[in-house]
Amino acid sequence: MNNKFDALKDDDSGDHDQDQGSPKDSEKEKTEDEDKEQNTSKKKMVVPGAGEHPLQYNYTFWYSRRTPGRPASTQSYEQNIKQIGSFASVEQFWRFYSHMIRPGDLTGHSDFHLFKEGIKPMWEDDANKMGGKWIIRLRKGLASRCWENLILAMLGEQFMVGEEICGAVVSVRFQEDIISIWNKTASDQATTARIRDTLRRVLNLPPNTIMEYKTHTDSIKYVCLFTKSLVLCILVDICWLILTKM
Repeated sequence: MNNKFDALKDDDSGDHDQDQGSPKDSEKEKTEDEDKEQNTSKKKMVVPGAGEHPLQYNYTFWYSRRTPGRPASTQSYEQNIKQIGSFASVEQFWRFYSHMIRPGDLTGHSDFHLFKEGIKPMWEDDANKMGGKWIIRLRKGLASRCWENLILAMLGEQFMVGEEICGAVVSVRFQEDIISIWNKTASDQATTARIRDTLRRVLNLPPNTIMEYKTHTDSIKYVCLFTKSLVLCILVDICWLILTKM
């Protein structure tokens, strides 16, 4: 079966075996190899194909899954998140999206992320660290529809806030699902308000829907506090076990 994503992969199938040459030739080949390494990031940038409909920005799909109740450090979170692929046109987006499982069919603590290419779905990323996110908690059964409406609105530039939008996340949990959209500047209240109003419209949310805005700095502080509290509880338990055995 042909893989429809092959067109998005770099063409790196050439034969790299080379005959031994003079030292000068070797130095020249080494320089060329170094130049190729430096240009790797440029080669990986996807571009619209001939006749395709380009998007205003390139985007990347990500996926993550973790064990519930286990606090994740920045390093472990970054290792756990997996890049699915990038796209630059409507047609390339559909090649990914049409093959992806819908959020409502995911199990456990799973997340889909759709971010502008070059921005990692992490609070600490330079594009995110001064920003925040609008959060909407959904009852089970609504995640797939809301996620599709959200990302189509984002790709179609319906939020009308310039370069403020960083990406969107859908988080599947046991009791509820969570959808969020991230922006660059948490302190820009006019922009965050416009994002909120557009989000309410594109998702067709009831007027009484609770929407929470949370800065990434607050999220980082919360995780740090939670981790310290958990470590303290473990230390207390260890001390109690030691004392009871004395």
